[in-house]
Amino acid sequence: MQDVSAPALSAASGLRRVLVVLCVTEITSWGILFYAFPVLLGSIASDTGWSPTALTAAFSSGQLLTAATGILVGRRLDRHGPRVVMTAGSVLAVAALIVVATARTLTGFALGWVLVGVSMGAVLYPPAFAALTRWYGPDRVRALTVLTLAGGLASTVFAPLTAALVARMDWRATYLVLAVILAVVTVPGHWFGLRLPWQPRPEGETEQHHPGDPGEIARSRPFLVLAIALSVTGFASFAVVVTLVPLMTERGISTTTAAIALGLGGVGQVVSRVGYSAFAARTSVRTRTTVIVVAIAATTMLLGIFTTAAALTVAAVLSGMARGVFTLLQATAITDRWGSAHYGQLSGLLSAPMTISLASAPFAATALAAGLGGYSTTFLVLGTAAAAAAALSLSTIPKLSPKEQHS
Repeated sequence: MQDVSAPALSAASGLRRVLVVLCVTEITSWGILFYAFPVLLGSIASDTGWSPTALTAAFSSGQLLTAATGILVGRRLDRHGPRVVMTAGSVLAVAALIVVATARTLTGFALGWVLVGVSMGAVLYPPAFAALTRWYGPDRVRALTVLTLAGGLASTVFAPLTAALVARMDWRATYLVLAVILAVVTVPGHWFGLRLPWQPRPEGETEQHHPGDPGEIARSRPFLVLAIALSVTGFASFAVVVTLVPLMTERGISTTTAAIALGLGGVGQVVSRVGYSAFAARTSVRTRTTVIVVAIAATTMLLGIFTTAAALTVAAVLSGMARGVFTLLQATAITDRWGSAHYGQLSGLLSAPMTISLASAPFAATALAAGLGGYSTTFLVLGTAAAAAAALSLSTIPKLSPKEQHS
């Protein structure tokens, strides 16, 4: 009995190890490469004299490179697994942060963020999702849920840590300390922690329900419509995050209260992910896609309609909950429709336009508010756009989709 169960126990132990490793490295990577910047923005601007707008543009330029990198990374992931890709991405991220920290010109600072953007395409959610999707197989939704629950703690851990560091040293030294933390945690974590065998093709997917060529899938109408629907929804959802505080202060609500509402929305984002597995098991792909996108549309509109602090706070929590499960919807969108054989490549292609839309959201939402005369109208427009995306999502299910046919 022991001889029979030993390989299974070893495999289970290996799966637990990679999940724990990815949880730790995602918290660290997101916290340092993404969430530290907003905390340090004011210090960087005051020390260098560079405008916050120019600094934010440099940061956003990196996000655009993340989209392009994700496509290339996805192809390699499908063939060779995440170990080398994510380790190389971590090494590059450390070097890029050193460039950022030591830059003496705005051009050099922007170059650093371009390199950070490239590294993010190799270390953030998409490659981690691809790894867990392949290794966990039918149990991937549970693993992805755990990973995103952990990832939701990135700002909770690193925003206060970054603030504490910059209170004791300048922003350059702070980024160098963060680069050391990134190197110590993620480089060995990815190299030694992601050593499970990588099957060239997922077990249990021997029958092809769809074209074997990922390029043919990527050119299909359902895939293109899915990319548009998720990108529009992602834009609306992220715009809510970056403009919620301005919206509430426009209503005469204090910045402190608005910040609390934003924080509670983050709590809702984490809590809602706990129930995603049960929700996914009881709904078809079409139904849950539409329900989640409609929820984002509805909560965004409510934020544009409500005027009191209490009502806006409740809407912010509901919006956060919808945003939380939307992340898991994205993570499972490919496997739910086309299986996991080409998950890395297709996920990279699907994520690229969404990454671009997220990078443009802060500027576009602010410009939209200026053009429409306020944030309330902007939220109504964003909600309407998400509603249109919900309608589009009805056409994202390919024919013979195994998940949809048996739901």
